Amino acid sequence: MFSRPVVVLILLALGRAGVEGPARAPESGAGSDRGQPSAGTSSSAPLSPRNASYRISARLDPDTRTIAGDAVITWRNIASVPATSLQFHLYYNAWRDARSSWMRERILGGAAGLVQRPEDDRGWIDLTKMRVNRGGAAGTDVFPRLRFIAPDDGNTDDRTVVEAPLDAAVAPGETIEIEVSWTSRVPRTFARTGAVGNFYFIAQWFPKIGVLEETGWNCHQFHSATEFFSDFGTYEVQLDVPKGWTVGATGREVARTDSAGDRTTHRYYEADVHDFAWTTSPDYIERRARFEHPSLPAVDMRLLLQPEHEAQAERHFAATRAALRYYGEWYGAYPYGHITIVDPAWQSGAGGMEYPTFFTAGTRLIAPRGAGQPESVTVHEAGHQFWYGIVANNEFEHAWLDEGLNTFSTARVMEQAFYPNYHTKRYFGGFLPWVFDDLPFTREVDGDRMPAYRPAADSDDQSTPTWRYWPGSASAITYNKTALWLHTLERMVGWETLQRILSTFFQRFAFRHPRPDDFFAVVNEVSGQDLTWFFDQVHRSSNVFDYSIEVVRGATGEPDAATVIVRRRGEGIFPVDVRVRFENGEEQWVNWDGRDRWKAFEIETPSRVLSAEVDPRRVLLLDVNRTNNSVSLNSAAPAAARKWSLAWLIWLQDHLLTYGFFV
Repeated sequence: MFSRPVVVLILLALGRAGVEGPARAPESGAGSDRGQPSAGTSSSAPLSPRNASYRISARLDPDTRTIAGDAVITWRNIASVPATSLQFHLYYNAWRDARSSWMRERILGGAAGLVQRPEDDRGWIDLTKMRVNRGGAAGTDVFPRLRFIAPDDGNTDDRTVVEAPLDAAVAPGETIEIEVSWTSRVPRTFARTGAVGNFYFIAQWFPKIGVLEETGWNCHQFHSATEFFSDFGTYEVQLDVPKGWTVGATGREVARTDSAGDRTTHRYYEADVHDFAWTTSPDYIERRARFEHPSLPAVDMRLLLQPEHEAQAERHFAATRAALRYYGEWYGAYPYGHITIVDPAWQSGAGGMEYPTFFTAGTRLIAPRGAGQPESVTVHEAGHQFWYGIVANNEFEHAWLDEGLNTFSTARVMEQAFYPNYHTKRYFGGFLPWVFDDLPFTREVDGDRMPAYRPAADSDDQSTPTWRYWPGSASAITYNKTALWLHTLERMVGWETLQRILSTFFQRFAFRHPRPDDFFAVVNEVSGQDLTWFFDQVHRSSNVFDYSIEVVRGATGEPDAATVIVRRRGEGIFPVDVRVRFENGEEQWVNWDGRDRWKAFEIETPSRVLSAEVDPRRVLLLDVNRTNNSVSLNSAAPAAARKWSLAWLIWLQDHLLTYGFFV
């Protein structure tokens, strides 16, 4: 039913927003961000190889919406093969025009409206200098040699990867410095990076070197269905912005200097991270809190909040604490000592994204408790500090290794810390929430994962490189399918075993780049079982699971034999139980390996058969149609159907009446 107190909340929220201007936190002084050194500082032992480090100086001009940047990239070849060239990502060029691979894929997926966006929405990045220095010798100007390449699809109009051929290869173990300068036009937000008004969220904004592997450069073009992949290093970044604008970024602010012309330079530093993103706006409210735990390191939390969401500050902190606590207890400690939470501006398109030590959440002006917002997105993005930030898989190729594991983990945290949560729909452009407080979201009923997964269940093998997924299906296969099969695995081996699997994987591959086979090997090792057959089904195929009860015969009142026929309607094969219930209260269970297309079971019947059900414990959460899993011979079933039909009709009536009130 609709949560009627929400109507009161609407009026209160509107009145408060319109009358009571939120108080601003005073701007902190220079160096006020300094705290105890984090785990990733130059004075501490490296946690990662630190083979791709950046010293960046950048200036934002809000009048022209441009960034001018200079960087020195210190890169060490940690592969066993020489590098005869260097390759760099230029992500902002995805929005230069409609011919980039990113735009073509979005249009193919149904987002044709992107082409009609005005020219002023576009973004780009232009290199103006690239020089390679090695061993103290005079550097080599490689800028004239730069060429755009399209290693994935051959699109000669794509400019998101640039290659610099070298005179002499960079040998394994050798370190070079690359001087680079560029100018970027900040877009009206595409893919969570850009600007709206005076709100800037800047991600994937600098020339980023690819990852050299044993087979050569892993430097994919920017695709609409994927995110990012890069090596660990240290980042020392100076950001020159208008004076009075609040800045948040990866790492800690270690210095702040005012300069002539009403400008301020903010200096940030972090080590053992593989990306750097930042935000700035004159409108942020800043709040601070601290995560403390008896067995985990303390974490300083900084929240940059939109003024209209000031009352939700503690909810953001509570959700971040929950992620740090449960992920820390289950998998391993968060090592950086600080984290920044960003509440993006309305209509900025920057919400719900992860960056090292820094993430965007997402909420609304009207956010009733129990509706999952902002808690769920905050838990999820804070959780990415573990699955993505620390265990840094290749998101271009195996995005499920972070997104899927994190989606599963988010659901567990929400169940532990914020139960109950209810299904919520939003109307009037997402402004008005309608909370169905008789439809709780729990992992026991799969939350909202199955409806999202079902339409794309057979669209792609999950083992397909993520950038090659059919546009529009990546989310269902990456997030939802993985969460469902992980929950299925939990029901197969138990939470204690699955928790040990995930913690072993986390600790073994922290600050490394694991692949799917690394995860599967840990599963087999820790569980003590060879589950290759399971991963052949859920990862290496696009098989759909669907088991049903086909026929139940034998409803006599005398002891007799009943026949139950179970059918495998999908291509997926999974062992399932069948439960038969009798009028005298007894039950009989049989186990089926699920391989044949159908199987007939003869059941000894102590009394009249009431029902038969396949997978009654709901172990196989990937079954795309639960409505055919059972057959009832109970004469009371029509009465039950009438009862629930009437309940839903009453709910629908209430829903429409309330909707009509606002119309």
